Amino acid sequence: MENMNAKDAFKLGWDYMTGSHGKSKDYGKAVYYYKIAAEQGEQWAQNNLGVMYRDGLGVEKNYEEAAKWLRMSADQGNSNAQCSLGCCYERGWGVVQSYVDAMKYYRLAANQGDIIAQNNLGVMYRDGIGVAKNHEEAVQWFRMAAEQGNRNAQCSLGVFYERGRAVEQSYGEAAKWYRLSAEQGFVVAQNNLGVFYERGYGVKQDYKEAAKLYYAAAKQGYAPAQSNLGFLYREGKGVAKNYAEAIKLFRLAAAQGYAKAQTELGYAYANGQGVQQNYAESVKWYRLAAAQGEQYAQNNLGWAYQNGHGVTKDLTEAVKWYRLAAKQGNPNAKANLKNLGYDE
Repeated sequence: MENMNAKDAFKLGWDYMTGSHGKSKDYGKAVYYYKIAAEQGEQWAQNNLGVMYRDGLGVEKNYEEAAKWLRMSADQGNSNAQCSLGCCYERGWGVVQSYVDAMKYYRLAANQGDIIAQNNLGVMYRDGIGVAKNHEEAVQWFRMAAEQGNRNAQCSLGVFYERGRAVEQSYGEAAKWYRLSAEQGFVVAQNNLGVFYERGYGVKQDYKEAAKLYYAAAKQGYAPAQSNLGFLYREGKGVAKNYAEAIKLFRLAAAQGYAKAQTELGYAYANGQGVQQNYAESVKWYRLAAAQGEQYAQNNLGWAYQNGHGVTKDLTEAVKWYRLAAKQGNPNAKANLKNLGYDE
């Protein structure tokens, strides 16, 4: 079989990898035939073999071997391999980690229209990874990928329009891109579009639509959406008021370390909403959120210390937390400091 020509070997590798043309899916056999083709220089066999070594499909995971085959394919101009090799360099998989080399291979692939590479370049320019931060350049690459249907890039482009970074601020344009991404099931876009419907940004305010979008992201385990949906249940907006459901959702998000949900749980325990009032439990959740810089938790923790709710009354500690919240512009914290006769 080693004398099989590259074209036939690649075809057999593909059929075994995908379970096509009467072949049962068998990754081990796919690797075998891909290797025959790859050793003869077949670029797609090299690419696919690299992916199988990277992901441990039909062979023991081996990043060094993956990078070797991906490089052979990339050097022949294969855009998929160039993008995958860029990922190897970005993450240090089988090569010495290098953002510069990651950018090099992403750019080679992106210039051939590879949407994943275009999106990844956008991320690197947006975040200043391996290159000076450049939002204009980021938008350019995100737009290229977004217009080809990449859901991550569509969401990222929506964020730029929402915040008016490197583009003219437009909630309507942001909503357009969030919707395109959300329709592909991307949780961040589903949540962001939900926020738009809840607040009436770029769309007509519609709590039911907000709840629907939050639910779509929440069921995929996305903590911000779980927390936002919990808020709607607590307030009875777009859904029937249900404190128990709100608490359930807040707990799911809080367990992932999401500060806003931790604050909401603290509030629920402080006020006995959906749970038995328990100031000590309230302080526990406020403290977790406050440690992450959540301003409302910081203010509420200050209130707990000022009034001895769940903790020993301690005015010095109260002022400390009020000031941390006030520095973030929290109006309640500012008022609390003023009422106590303290400066911000």
